[in-house]
Order: sequence, then C-alpha cells, then structure tokens
Amino acid sequence: MSAASVNDGSVGGPDRDAKAITAANGGSFQINLWEDRTRGELWIPVYDPASLVLVSDEFLPTASNNAVEAGRRTFEFRAVAPGRHRLVFEKRMGWKFTAEDRRVFLVGVADGPGRAGGH
Repeated sequence: MSAASVNDGSVGGPDRDAKAITAANGGSFQINLWEDRTRGELWIPVYDPASLVLVSDEFLPTASNNAVEAGRRTFEFRAVAPGRHRLVFEKRMGWKFTAEDRRVFLVGVADGPGRAGGH
C-alpha cells in the first residue's frame, strides 16, 4: 500500500473547506471518520468510480460498557486515474432526506506510479 498525505490547510474556490490529499497513481489512502450508529449516523462516500476505487470500509467500535455503538469508520481508496478528484462524505441519518454533515476532500493523483508523502 502506498502512503498518502493529508494537508490540513484549506483549498480555495467553492471547496475552500476541503482537505487536500495527495496520492500516487495506483496507490491507496485512508480516511477515518467518527460515526455514532446509536443515533443512526452513517457516512456515505460520493465519488467518481473511474478515478477512485473503494477498497475497504471498516467500522471499529469504541470499547465501552454501555449500549452506545460509536466508533471510527475507516475508508480505504485506491487512486486509479491521474488528476484532481473530488471525494465527498455525507453523514446521513436513516429518517432524513438531507445530509446532517459533509466532509469534502480533494485528491490529487500524480501521473506516474510511485510513493506519495506520508501522513
């Protein structure tokens, strides 16, 4: 698995609150998001499957002695096309038609194979 880097700085334009990620073409990167399934939260990724491929989607619950099912959800993607790609996560609730929250990532993928910087 190739490493990817996440830049916590903002990006200009309509996605000014987006986080920038760089990845090698053919390399993979992970995004971790907090999810509280007790409340019905579910992160849904929206992306172009010709540019990014979802490799893995795992939920790791937090250890607790109560009935809460909350934890970290890890999405692993592989970059399959060079360029700049938009990856949006919408926090959905089962009973609502609109997203509760959104996270936007702009993924820059280099032309050639190789390693991206670590994060």
